[in-house]
Amino acid sequence: MGLFLQMATVAILLFFWYSSPSMKTSVKHLSDTKVELTIVLGEKELKDAEQVALTKLAKTVKVPGFRKGKVPVAVVAKHVDPNALMQQTLDDALSKAVSEAFTSEDIQALDRPQVEVKKFVPGKELEFTAETDVLPKVTLGDYKKLGVKKTVGKVTVKDVDEIIERMRKGFAERKDVDRAAKDGDEAVLDFTGKKDGVAFDGGNATDYTLALGSNQFIPGFEEAIVGHKAGEAFDVPLTFPKEYHSAELAGAKVVFEITLKTVKEIVLPELNDELAAKAGPFTTVAELKADIKRELEAGREREALDKFKDELVGKLIEVSTVPVPEILVDDQRKSIEQDMTQNLAYQGLTLDNYLGNKKLTYEEWLATEVKEAAENRVKAGLVLAELSKVEKVTATDEELAEKIRQYQEQYGNRSKQDFTTPELQRDIANRLLTDKTIDRLVEINA
Repeated sequence: MGLFLQMATVAILLFFWYSSPSMKTSVKHLSDTKVELTIVLGEKELKDAEQVALTKLAKTVKVPGFRKGKVPVAVVAKHVDPNALMQQTLDDALSKAVSEAFTSEDIQALDRPQVEVKKFVPGKELEFTAETDVLPKVTLGDYKKLGVKKTVGKVTVKDVDEIIERMRKGFAERKDVDRAAKDGDEAVLDFTGKKDGVAFDGGNATDYTLALGSNQFIPGFEEAIVGHKAGEAFDVPLTFPKEYHSAELAGAKVVFEITLKTVKEIVLPELNDELAAKAGPFTTVAELKADIKRELEAGREREALDKFKDELVGKLIEVSTVPVPEILVDDQRKSIEQDMTQNLAYQGLTLDNYLGNKKLTYEEWLATEVKEAAENRVKAGLVLAELSKVEKVTATDEELAEKIRQYQEQYGNRSKQDFTTPELQRDIANRLLTDKTIDRLVEINA
């Protein structure tokens, strides 16, 4: 901690000057991601700001003999409230000076600067500070020799056979049987789960179809159905796993009241050319297996490439110097929490369910999982933005139009977003540039 404070002190002492004919700007780098500008304005800037203020006030001031909004500026000066004029002049002077100072210093602010007036003599002098988070300087490491290798998993005969078996089950015939159920059968049942004699949410269903041996339910549920015949009703006492996602049910003792309605035997079709023809445009089993192998290989290639890209970006972050603005981390924290909440909702869960399973408080989750993920997202964005500059990666209007068309085609029917808005098109353009930059990184390290 001592070393960090020493480094921070050194950063604060960094001091630079910029001056125009009468406006003076000094820059303090408070840290790698935060700056404070001290700006001093003289008579000329304040006079210009006063003229702008008078023009604005002329729209509202009332002067006998003139229509509202048509009062000449020279007349406005004699009738306007001096305090209102002073405040408007101050506001306009601050706004213009801040914009010009950050532009002249080529500093990209990430938030509205916090302004503090140090001295104001109307018509004579204005001194103030403007502090804000800024886009930091990123120093790339040797991105041409990251030492990451792409590894594509082999497709085995077993992999192909597993797909074939799933396909056979899809074409299987289901026959009602009057014997006891066994693994591999399909059971149709009604069930109600109760804890302490009271039914719990999500623990009941009617005419539920269950493949015995599929392990869809908690341990012991499917095993308890094996050995029973259609028409039987029975109770199954069980204990939920301690790591179950619902805190209410984790480790709880419950009883499932089950009525087994039907038991069906699954009769798999023979693997022959006739089945291959049913599965697609194939005339032989060999053709079917060859197609399955090609699809699996293509999938393994995509998975390997995605993993390769992730590892390349991770390694690039590792070898580079990437200061992380806290404001960007906060933005990503909010985005991650929103994404997590939505994804859990799709599974019928809540964030409280997830945190209960993880045995984490909300604050602990933010400080660990979310903080790390948010920082990694920000670092990735910053290093890729810098790499795109260094490698001169650009996107043409034609490429952007095609990418927008793809998004419209993919999401248009189930999204209310307007793909013609500048904000959304800018977001798509940023994604396109990021994708092209990663592709360039892959090309360099192939």
